[in-house]
Amino acid sequence: MNPVALITGASRGIGRGIALELAKLGYDVMINYLGNAEAAGQTIAACLAAAQTTGRTIRAVSAQADISRAADRQRLLALARSTFSRLDLLVNNAGIAPRTRADLLDASEESFDHLIAVNVKGPFFLTQLAAQWMLEQQAVRAQAGAAAEPFHPKIVTVSSISAYAASVNRGDYCMSKAALTMLTPLFAARLAADGIQVFELRPGIIDTDMTAPVRAKYDALIASGLTPMPRWGTPADVGQAVVAIVQERFPFSTGEVFNVDGGFHLRRL
Repeated sequence: MNPVALITGASRGIGRGIALELAKLGYDVMINYLGNAEAAGQTIAACLAAAQTTGRTIRAVSAQADISRAADRQRLLALARSTFSRLDLLVNNAGIAPRTRADLLDASEESFDHLIAVNVKGPFFLTQLAAQWMLEQQAVRAQAGAAAEPFHPKIVTVSSISAYAASVNRGDYCMSKAALTMLTPLFAARLAADGIQVFELRPGIIDTDMTAPVRAKYDALIASGLTPMPRWGTPADVGQAVVAIVQERFPFSTGEVFNVDGGFHLRRL
């Protein structure tokens, strides 16, 4: 039986990149999306094709859900249960940028509340549900004893360099990502004794639909030395970080933050 990954916000961008890399490893994938069913379908097709390149046979299904809504989160996990009967990996990737970039002194409560609901509340309570299910699976395997297959569940949250790099024209977004970073140490501490590892990936400037409107700005910044590695990151770069985690490259680690940012986080003189 293949391991199973649920990836939120996986119809495009970083989420799609992660799904493709997991499909190559032989993971069954549940592709969560908010509103773009066509893009989710494209991700599913791409995952099936990617799996074939490595000789794998996988299942890939899409699941519409707004993770900021409790009923949608519950429905999403219920669908994963009925479809796959197991969950080995949750990737909290879904996130939104502000609809309008506004100066810090003009930021609206409506935008702030929306960003917190999607970028913080949704991942927190979805992780809670997923962790409860993972613990159930651990208990079942404990009862089976030596006959149980290996099970090493993991939770990975995708945050952003905006968790610590101040952007005064999108302060609400930075606040949401800063809050999101606390999810990993909290759940890592709570779940470590139960054998569930929890990690954070912190991407930098990644070539996605979200960054397309500011491409010219970041092209110039990268060319002038903003990042030690002088290129845009790609969704596949983030996907490869997830691959390293699920391939048990860090068996004695939890609560770690992995920067996938071309060295942006380095302070230089």
